[in-house]
Amino acid sequence: MSTVTTGDGVQIFYKDWGHGQPVVFHHGWPLSADDWDSQMLFFVQRGYRVIGIDRRGHGRSSQVSDGHDMDHYAADAAAVVEHLDLHDAVHIGHSTGGGEVTRYVARHGKGRVAKAVLMSAVPPIMVKSPNNPDGLPIELFDGFRKSLAANRAQFYRDIAANPFYGFNRPGATRLDGAIENWWRQGMMGGAKAHYDGIKAFSETDLTQDLRSIEVPTLVMQGDDDQIVPYKGAALLQVKLLKNATLKLYPGFPHGMLTTQADTINQDLLAFIKG
Repeated sequence: MSTVTTGDGVQIFYKDWGHGQPVVFHHGWPLSADDWDSQMLFFVQRGYRVIGIDRRGHGRSSQVSDGHDMDHYAADAAAVVEHLDLHDAVHIGHSTGGGEVTRYVARHGKGRVAKAVLMSAVPPIMVKSPNNPDGLPIELFDGFRKSLAANRAQFYRDIAANPFYGFNRPGATRLDGAIENWWRQGMMGGAKAHYDGIKAFSETDLTQDLRSIEVPTLVMQGDDDQIVPYKGAALLQVKLLKNATLKLYPGFPHGMLTTQADTINQDLLAFIKG
């Protein structure tokens, strides 16, 4: 396996396929780089070098006890980028991976990043507070933690089979393979990493990171996202970013990179080539 060891001794797994301009993929919680299979195959077949990273505690990376926060996530991504000496790279992050991209570009990306993409992404901050009155209540995320600790396998099955892909909507076509693949990826990772990661994706304030990013950034989200409501995510991201383009997709779910891959891939390609 291809891995890089971070400064605190964590082995981070990555895939590195093809040649050309690098496109780096950052996955959502609690998944792995495998969630980007469709996009990685699409871009490698069009002359790009594609890199997919498994976050610490996820997929094939080390199941360590500590460091499950945005600072470490971004630093781990930087370790892979520096190990591979990537320049002129496009960084694409889905959900929690969008938070990782935001912090990485803001703190580590100077001179290495050409463009960024935030897809169904968690910034600026998900949890409700006096400063974020339209956020989601902390009790929702406490419920995630409780369900994970009680029966992680069933909790992951329920997320994938219902809100993540919008399979709970009337008339939706259920894709059992997508559900099983989501569950497989989730169960590969560590329970503690995933438990701690709930705080990382819901409570990390990335407002200043967004304001500091200068590279062209594509913001993509479905307006039927049941995991990360778009009014508190995409619509705020484009207000905070200096150079943002918004694509809002009617009816698309949180996991649109899988269920609407044909549309998403073409729009990503157009942005990268543009």
